[in-house]
Amino acid sequence: MRREKIIIDADPGVDDAAAILMALASPEIDVLGLSIVAGNVPLRDTVINACKIVGLSGRHDVPVHAGAAGPLVRDQVYGKYARIGAFDDTLVQPGDISPSEEHAVHFIVRLAREAVAAGEQITICAIGPMTNIALALIQHPDVARGIRQIVSMGGAFTALGHRTPWAEFNIYADPHAAEIVYRSGLPIVVMPLDMTFQALFTSEHFEQFRAGGEAGKALFNLFSTFDRGDIGRFGRPGGPIHDATTIAWLIRPDLFSGREAFVGAQVTGLTIGYTYADFYGKMDRSPNATVITDVDEAGFIVLLIERIARFGQSGLGATAQGG
Repeated sequence: MRREKIIIDADPGVDDAAAILMALASPEIDVLGLSIVAGNVPLRDTVINACKIVGLSGRHDVPVHAGAAGPLVRDQVYGKYARIGAFDDTLVQPGDISPSEEHAVHFIVRLAREAVAAGEQITICAIGPMTNIALALIQHPDVARGIRQIVSMGGAFTALGHRTPWAEFNIYADPHAAEIVYRSGLPIVVMPLDMTFQALFTSEHFEQFRAGGEAGKALFNLFSTFDRGDIGRFGRPGGPIHDATTIAWLIRPDLFSGREAFVGAQVTGLTIGYTYADFYGKMDRSPNATVITDVDEAGFIVLLIERIARFGQSGLGATAQGG
């Protein structure tokens, strides 16, 4: 079995926790490390949260690297639940993981260059503002040769936004970084709100996370504490777990369908952070991304629950979970 070598670039975040644990539980994926950025909460807190999440998995071999503390150009903004800060110990138990001294941008650059030297490439799962990735590409353009693809959770087209009426949060938090990544020439997969809103997890699904040992209990605590439902918008109970779709796509691409398009981000003005996808060639620009448009809701939900449950199975230790 070919194992996908990935860096998870994240801003934990409740959704990020689910995505990171899903990856760490999946033997198809080799998580090389986490590069952490400010976003949902300030950098100090995203790093604490990332260390707690990795600690829950028992994966002491997966390093956590602190990166950019703010966006490239725009003023700092935080997520809807910024008041969470670092996960409370009553929700996510403290562990013994400490962040690496190596900066996240240097980590991305180093691993990309090592991949080139080995005749390989890595995938970056971008599930937060893309500041770290943009800085790596700007400062060291050669690293693009070591990146196979960027699988990003971000953007909103027909669904409009959730942080503002027009913008999805990851893009809104650093639209200049997103635009740099979109224009990089790298293969990009975009998981927008249009798709993530199609798969809604209910309290019954959260209850099933509890089968996943301490990791699953922590996810149950987080998703049960912070309500993600919006009947007015979704028309039914439940809420999305956006970021985990990036990992699910790597494991089971057959659960998803998409279309090629030229994608960009608005970097100035009232609609800063707005993303557009030219599906019909109106701009006369070649496609630069694959936009995922549909997901098999039931299949995705079952996959995530099954992977989290692996943390509760006897015999799964620090080296057995995805590497």
